[in-house]
Amino acid sequence: MQRIQAALKQHALAYPEAWEDHPWGGVVIKVRKKIFCSFGDGDLAAGRLCLSVKLPHSEAQALDLPGAEPTHYGLGKHSWVTLNLESEDLPDGELLKAYIDESYRAIAPKTLVRQLEA
Repeated sequence: MQRIQAALKQHALAYPEAWEDHPWGGVVIKVRKKIFCSFGDGDLAAGRLCLSVKLPHSEAQALDLPGAEPTHYGLGKHSWVTLNLESEDLPDGELLKAYIDESYRAIAPKTLVRQLEA
């Protein structure tokens, strides 16, 4: 599972102006000052390995996946979804990378999103 997290983290850090931070002890990936991807935002007390992303377009699809739930702390009502990376029914890595892409595009300034399309 740690390999999955490392691969997803590396993917997220490849976006323009993406950087890693540790504001609450977990790992978050930010674009400028805004979080677009978080690892470990599930049940931290249980040490669950999770990925949280903002999914304005595919939230409903993601929530249908086993081990997925609205992100805690009220973020779920703003299209944030937490996926359990330890689930036996974990979706393939390409789908998880697509979710990170959607989240980056939802959070990043339009000027940075245009860089992706160029």
